[in-house]
Amino acid sequence: MRSTTRTAAASSLMALAALALVGVQAGTAHAATTTTCTTANTRLTVTVAARPVNHLLLKATNTGTATCNAYYAPVLRAGADAQAPLARVEDSKPQAVVTLKPGESAYAGIATYSPDGEGGATEKTLGVLFTGRSAGGTGKEKTLNLPDGGVFFNSAAAVTYWQDNAADALVW
Repeated sequence: MRSTTRTAAASSLMALAALALVGVQAGTAHAATTTTCTTANTRLTVTVAARPVNHLLLKATNTGTATCNAYYAPVLRAGADAQAPLARVEDSKPQAVVTLKPGESAYAGIATYSPDGEGGATEKTLGVLFTGRSAGGTGKEKTLNLPDGGVFFNSAAAVTYWQDNAADALVW
């Protein structure tokens, strides 16, 4: 009788272990289908925002076949000779990472200048690089032509974190 009880207990443990393994493998497979958004799996556009003044709207649309995460804020370089990326608007940090299914878009607002800023120049291009989960850059930089033949940027220029809608991106 003890032998039967031990055998039944061992069989139950093996079944639980097998189910746990299947669950772990399923979770791993699900996690593998979500990637980091990069310039290779998104289409990027930049437009002049109607409001507020002195703002651009950067839109990233997932063109891949897998869901991707838009982490942090994009790293932006205003002009080909930019020495440093635009500052991030830390107050715009969302509560969660923006996750894009194929065809969905994320948005970042860009304040190009402020009367409080110093210096400045009209730039014709905007270099865009996505940020990875560990806050480092991912993939290759994509260079976009700025609207209207160029946009004025000064030292007050800044970019928001990725948002799931344009209205939130332009609040900052």
